[in-house]
Amino acid sequence: MSSPSIPTVDLSPFFNGGDEESKKKAIDTIAKACSDSGFFQILNHGVPLTLMAQAIELSKTFFQYPLEEKLKSKPIAGSGAPLPAGYNRQPETSIDRNEYLLMFIPSNGSDFSTFNVYPPDPPEFSKVLKQIASHLNKTALLLEGIVNECLGLPYNFLKEYNNDRSGDFMALLRYFPAMATENNGISEHEDGNCLTFVFQDDVGGLEVSKDGEWIPVTPKEGTIVVNLGDVIQVLSNKKFKSATHRVVRKDGRSRHSCCFFYNLGGEKWVEPLPQFTREVGEAPKYRGFLYKDYQQLRMRNKTHPPSRPEDAIQISHYAITN
Repeated sequence: MSSPSIPTVDLSPFFNGGDEESKKKAIDTIAKACSDSGFFQILNHGVPLTLMAQAIELSKTFFQYPLEEKLKSKPIAGSGAPLPAGYNRQPETSIDRNEYLLMFIPSNGSDFSTFNVYPPDPPEFSKVLKQIASHLNKTALLLEGIVNECLGLPYNFLKEYNNDRSGDFMALLRYFPAMATENNGISEHEDGNCLTFVFQDDVGGLEVSKDGEWIPVTPKEGTIVVNLGDVIQVLSNKKFKSATHRVVRKDGRSRHSCCFFYNLGGEKWVEPLPQFTREVGEAPKYRGFLYKDYQQLRMRNKTHPPSRPEDAIQISHYAITN
C-alpha cells in the first residue's frame, strides 16, 4: 500500500494556452484537495526554478550572519508595522524555535518604506526577494481564480472581493535543529489569510493533517506547496478547509523555507457567503468579523502567548455552536 500524500497539480495548461481537458483535470484535483485537507502542490507554476533555488541559498547565507548583522534588517521601533517586519527570532522557550525575515510587498500605491527593511546583505538578496514576490503574486492571482471556479462563485468574485494587495507579505524562515533534550518543534495551526505558498529545502519537516493523520510533505524539486487559509474556509462556510499543518524540526539540520502570504485587506468584512448558507438552506458556521480584528487577535497569540497552546485564538473563536 502506498503512503498517503497530497496531490501535485501541473499548472502548465494555464500558462501555455493548454487544452480545456487538461485545465479541467487540474481544477478538479484542486477542488478535491481543498475540500479534503486544504493542501496541494503545484508544478510549472510560473516561478523560475533557478530563482527559487537562489532565494533558499541566499536565505541560508543571511541566517548564518552574526545577530548584529541580521538586526540591520529591522525597522525602527514604533514605525507602525502591522506585523513584525524585518528580522525576528522566536524566544528560546518557543517550541517552534525559529528565526525569520518578514517583508511586505508594496503594491496598489502602498509605501512601506517607514518600516519595511530589506536586507542589505547578501548584496543581491533584496533583488531576488522582490522578483520572487512578483512571480508569486501572479501565481496567487491564477490560483485565486481557480479556487473561485472550484467554489462555483460568479466570475472574478474573489478577485474583486480581495482587491487590496497592501497586506501581502513574504517570510524567509530558518527552523533550528531539534535537540535530544527538548520538544522537536511541533506546533500545529492554520493560516489566517486566503492562500499561502511555500517552497522549502531538502530537509523537509512540513506535515499536513488529513483524516486524523499527519502526512509529510516531502520536498520535490520545482514544486510549491499551496494551502488555504481561514478566510476561504469562512467564506465557503467550511466547504473548503483551512489547512491544518505543522513543522517537525529534524535532528542535526536546520530547515529553510520561503513563504508568500496572499492576504486580505484589514477593513474587509468576512462572513459565510449566501451561496453556501441561505441559498442552499445551510446555517452559517461562523459569525462575521472585520479581518483586522482577527489579525490582531492572532498577533496577540505571538506577543502574549497563552499558558496553554489550546487557548490560542484561532478561527474557532468565531464559530457558531448550536
